Amino acid sequence: MQIIKNVTVKQVLTEKSKATLLRKFEENRLQLEKEKEQLRFEAKKLEKTKKFHPVSLRKHFDKEIHNRQEKIKILEFQIEQLQLLPIGSELKEGEVQALVDIEVGDNWEEIVKDREIIIKDGTVIEIR
Repeated sequence: MQIIKNVTVKQVLTEKSKATLLRKFEENRLQLEKEKEQLRFEAKKLEKTKKFHPVSLRKHFDKEIHNRQEKIKILEFQIEQLQLLPIGSELKEGEVQALVDIEVGDNWEEIVKDREIIIKDGTVIEIR
């Protein structure tokens, strides 16, 4: 019989992966800044049309701008934390699902034990 099991994927932090992650965080932050500016522009444009109630319109756009600002704060925190991490640290990259064969007589504790795939610069270096 086969069962599906979640397996954690971790990335070993190297100079290359650290630079890639920092670049990705910065790109995401810049994208969110652009979205905030676009929302401000759209809000002003729609206010001039007077097709919508100004209070509800402003409230909706303020909420969306606030959501983007919160995401920016999270990204800035992640950038700070990443800069503090030493090279060689393991970061959780995500999870994948794996098929596991089980048979009568197998050690259940061994089957359900957490498994990890360790990658370094895009290459699997260890399976634990």
